[in-house]
Amino acid sequence: MSVEPEYEWPQPPVGGYTADDLDRLPNLPPHTELIDGSLVFVSPQSKFHMRAMRVLEGCLVQAAPEEYEIVREMTIGLGRNNRPEPDLMAVRAEADTGLRQTTYAPEDVLLAVEVVSPDSVDRDRDAKPRKYAAAGIPHFWRVEDDGGRPVVYVFELEPATRAYVVTGVHRDELKVTVPFPVVIDLAAVDRR
Repeated sequence: MSVEPEYEWPQPPVGGYTADDLDRLPNLPPHTELIDGSLVFVSPQSKFHMRAMRVLEGCLVQAAPEEYEIVREMTIGLGRNNRPEPDLMAVRAEADTGLRQTTYAPEDVLLAVEVVSPDSVDRDRDAKPRKYAAAGIPHFWRVEDDGGRPVVYVFELEPATRAYVVTGVHRDELKVTVPFPVVIDLAAVDRR
């Protein structure tokens, strides 16, 4: 017989949680997101996800101009009921408020990157990109697992419609000039 205390799940308030609640609620699991007022808990990630993140982050850190910082697993405040957490972001370095910072404003985000996991397919393909585009984030990359090899879908914001348009699909090498020049050997995900 177990004597462990029973876990008490947070009870949502009427109208849902707010962006500020993520910083106030005790004992939330790491990487909890807020989507449309609901808390979203992230499942354990795959080795593909970890390796893709490592390769992308390393290359982006090397390529980013000094006025941008590459951050991982931090949230974007998209109004009262949304604080999604992209896997990676390029943010304006001047938006840094210190080591206790937990979120960025959308106007400070140049690029949001999502590495799709089995539990996040709908969020990463639909809900989150729509929210990023509506908030005016100029660039979005979606990384998918194609049998252990990454495929990166590159999107750019079309300002008149505030919707993303695909500007490229990259399988072996990701080479872009915007938001800043970067070349990423995608096959390195298999070798790491």
